[in-house]
Amino acid sequence: MIALLSMAQLIVRNLEDDIRNRLRALAELHGCSMEEEVRQILRAAVLASDARPARVTLGTRMSGRFASIGLTDELAQLPPRSIEPPSLGQ
Repeated sequence: MIALLSMAQLIVRNLEDDIRNRLRALAELHGCSMEEEVRQILRAAVLASDARPARVTLGTRMSGRFASIGLTDELAQLPPRSIEPPSLGQ
């Protein structure tokens, strides 16, 4: 049985000519195609960032949502709290 691997494709639009030219030069320097050079750069960048998206807190999301209507002041941060379970009379 032959296993087929699914590979994604990515199209990059509006790339500056200077960047394209530098990519081409890097690819020639490394002896590979521009496409392979871009794959290597993307792999290295993603692996270096540990591929974990930044966690966006509720306060950050609220600030972003209300910034368009003029809320620009910093929101007060609530201190972390732990909740104790009820004893239920025991």
